[in-house]
Amino acid sequence: MRRIIRTASLLVLLLLAGCASLGGLGIQAPHFEAASEQDAELRLLPPSVQRPLGGASIRLYARVTNPNPIGITLSRLAGTLQLEGYDAADADFPLGLPLEAGEASVVPLDLSISFANLPGLADVVGTAVSSGEVGYALRGSASVDAGMLGQPTFGPMTLLQGSVQARR
Repeated sequence: MRRIIRTASLLVLLLLAGCASLGGLGIQAPHFEAASEQDAELRLLPPSVQRPLGGASIRLYARVTNPNPIGITLSRLAGTLQLEGYDAADADFPLGLPLEAGEASVVPLDLSISFANLPGLADVVGTAVSSGEVGYALRGSASVDAGMLGQPTFGPMTLLQGSVQARR
């Protein structure tokens, strides 16, 4: 009987040690970076009925890596896109992207910007026209579903940053 209790106690200690490697049952935030194999694109859009002063569409490619020893699902990204330091667009992406332990995946993120709502972006348009390149940062939060370990949200943090080529 004592041997069974010792064995059970040892199993419980091993299980707790394994949980400690998950950060006390915590999950680490996914790691985000601009995907090096895909260039971000910024397209300047002419004035239209929907965009009387014109606008832009931007496509960013995020490489998302799961640093956890278990699979998770990236369920949502939310935040603000900044161009050359100016708030340009709100972002809210419901994703549902499953990531196995240590796995990475590239996710395209599309945003559109109306210059009518953002007069401070005139400098950004000038930079895009003169240099052909615009600096960006996507700041916000990321939510994951880790099954029985919960559904934590991480952030605020810088999700992506880099530069984007302007195209017409």
